[in-house]
Amino acid sequence: MIVERLAVVGVGLIGGSFAIALKQAGAVGEVIGVGRNPASVEQARARGLIDRVGDWREAGQADCVLLAMPVGETETVLRALEPHLKAHTVVTDAGSTKSGVVASARAALGAKCRTFVPGHPIAGSEQSGPDAARTDLYRGRKVVLSPEADTDPQALATVQALWRAVGAEPELLDPATHDRIFAAVSHLPHLAAYALVDELARRPDRDTFFRFAASGFRDFTRIAGSSPVMWRDIALANRDALTGELNAYVAALQTLSAAVAAGDGATLLEIFSRARDARASWIETQDL
Repeated sequence: MIVERLAVVGVGLIGGSFAIALKQAGAVGEVIGVGRNPASVEQARARGLIDRVGDWREAGQADCVLLAMPVGETETVLRALEPHLKAHTVVTDAGSTKSGVVASARAALGAKCRTFVPGHPIAGSEQSGPDAARTDLYRGRKVVLSPEADTDPQALATVQALWRAVGAEPELLDPATHDRIFAAVSHLPHLAAYALVDELARRPDRDTFFRFAASGFRDFTRIAGSSPVMWRDIALANRDALTGELNAYVAALQTLSAAVAAGDGATLLEIFSRARDARASWIETQDL
């Protein structure tokens, strides 16, 4: 057992999967669920993801607290927790951006920020809520941890041990590097999928387009089924890095547009071949 009592704030796909996997591994004693939606937390209890429903006071008295709600709520939640936190309670998060989360933690926790360990599991689904949680979500997946220079080493070790217990592979990245990388490989693809579906949905003859859409459209736009609230918060929290990536992507699309308009098959073949080869090399490194 790694911690006697774990509190999870947000018991949907991410928090619920973390909780049930730790319970299955015998790495935690009791799991308390906290959330703004009582029905959702009760649903998590009924599914066995958590042992009981708790409040901020009980969450603050846990040995470890996982924040698994939209990143835009981080400072508000931490301010609610701060008066109740024990001296050595470890707090970590599962948000997709890190610089803003670190700033929120410093603003809300003050000196208690030493036991805050920023985290981001590289796993998920377009599904959400307690019913989407599963025990194998993190198995074989990376989880990025972004400790600061003053982060308590024991707090970091505890969080690393918890993620290893659910089958994840912890890696360290500083917050700025994390945000720059994930703006390109995660946040931009979500925005691209949302943009394509939304553009088609706003056409007067949209039903005709969707009627003929098939597997390629489904695969490309799968992530547009993700939580709009969560991705709104991610886009705003990582706006600087994401703006740069959006501008680079728009430039790449403009290059393709110019090549198509000019009938420049050589340029199209060069881009398509280079992209296919790069993707094939990446796929070889993945255990998907």
